Amino acid sequence: MSDYKYPNPPVKGGAVVYLSVDGAVRAAEFYQKAFAGELAALVPPDDKGRTMHAHVYVNGASVMMSDFYPEHGHPPVPPAGFSVMLKVNDADAWYERAVDAGCTAIMPLENMFWGDRYGQLKDPFGVIWAINGPLKK
Repeated sequence: MSDYKYPNPPVKGGAVVYLSVDGAVRAAEFYQKAFAGELAALVPPDDKGRTMHAHVYVNGASVMMSDFYPEHGHPPVPPAGFSVMLKVNDADAWYERAVDAGCTAIMPLENMFWGDRYGQLKDPFGVIWAINGPLKK
């Protein structure tokens, strides 16, 4: 690692998502477009194009990510058994923006029996995002 000193921006949110993805720099760029994210910090990529840390604010919370580093005990594994939920005021706008950016709709937005409007998307990195908002009248 170089002697680069990256900024240490404040962490936002009560639970912070930290993702390991193949292409963390691309993921950080994608989340800015798909989920109106704001880049908080990015450690420059190494000679293999991997970054050990990217930090994006999404919907008022921190989403952090890094590439896989098998030589340091962090081998590639597919995302499984979780989703990242975004509680938003306009589920339709958030869902549409994410699809337009390149997410795949896996569960269309619907007014649900529990009283919210809810749907799911998969991003190009394999992460499932749940969009949850007020009912659409």
